[in-house]
Amino acid sequence: MSTREDSLKDRYGAPSLTGRILVTVIGGAIVLAGLVWLGWATVFNADPPVKSEMIANDVLDDHTATVTVRLQYGDGPVETSCLVRAIAHDKVVVGEVTVHPDPDEGPDHTFEFNTDRLATAVDWVGCTAEGQPRPQ
Repeated sequence: MSTREDSLKDRYGAPSLTGRILVTVIGGAIVLAGLVWLGWATVFNADPPVKSEMIANDVLDDHTATVTVRLQYGDGPVETSCLVRAIAHDKVVVGEVTVHPDPDEGPDHTFEFNTDRLATAVDWVGCTAEGQPRPQ
């Protein structure tokens, strides 16, 4: 009397050992590559050259806004480029300026910039430095 498993093997054939090993090796390589990429991305983005955060903002009048930000440098002060936008009530950008804070002035910086019309919000996009493609 044959078992059910034997009859299935007789009817359909047994999976080959080579195929199972090949699938295991390819799957392991894909998982390893994903873990290596995740580790690289974590280490690369863990300590950027510059980080920034908006502390305060104010709309002074119909054509002027200010923003106060705090910068943190990774390994030391570097040349930095920061982007700030003023937005109107209809969500249209009414002012945009790129600023270059002086690293010798300390961590807090206040910038005043012009707008086309009354702004209702100020959006601090962030800062970049050489080798840092994404604003932070």
